[in-house]
Amino acid sequence: MVIKKQKKQKQVQEKLTAKTLEEAINKVKEIAIAKKRKFVESIDIAVNLGIDAKQSDQAVKGSVLLPHGSGKKIKIIVFTGNEDLQKTAIESGALMAGLEDLILKIEGGFLDFDCCIATPDVMQKISKVARKLGPRGLMPSPKNGTVTNDIKKAVSDALKGKADFKNDKGGTVHCLVGKVSFETEALLQNAQVVIKAIKDAKPENAKGKFVKAFYVNSTMGPSVEVAVESV
Repeated sequence: MVIKKQKKQKQVQEKLTAKTLEEAINKVKEIAIAKKRKFVESIDIAVNLGIDAKQSDQAVKGSVLLPHGSGKKIKIIVFTGNEDLQKTAIESGALMAGLEDLILKIEGGFLDFDCCIATPDVMQKISKVARKLGPRGLMPSPKNGTVTNDIKKAVSDALKGKADFKNDKGGTVHCLVGKVSFETEALLQNAQVVIKAIKDAKPENAKGKFVKAFYVNSTMGPSVEVAVESV
């Protein structure tokens, strides 16, 4: 019994590294499928960067459209005082659209959404709920296209699978690239688009090796470390 357990542990350990991104994705899918979860797990990448996360001029953040979508149903709210734009937002697929009423709702604890979009003219007003939105990465920002007057495009992009990324305090960027149910090639292409966007966002002041470590994991599965030179 002990020998079988040790053998199983060794097999799992062998699956925790990969020479290529494609190999890592296949291993993550294999582990997740074998677990037979009652839900379809997401697949994420984690990129540890050679930045000083304490320095604001070395922050790495941005957004990118995933060519094969995220596989996740996105709940979007839109802040605008313009009634025509509110109507456009709802028609485009937003969950809610408004201004003062939405601010009051969020102040009351409502946070059941994944993305916030706002027109530039209302940013000062929604600063009232910045403390609630900011820590969850939900505060609208011009850099990721969520502060705009083109509400139709912003909502459409978010629904298609627009992925936002931002480094954490440890200098690591985490980003969703799809679902376990996706074909390997689709996940690979999604991940490659995100990797390129992260590399393109390299701060000028970042010194030395930019990508220090790279991992792929499913929602409840172990991380598979990918050889950095392959990405």
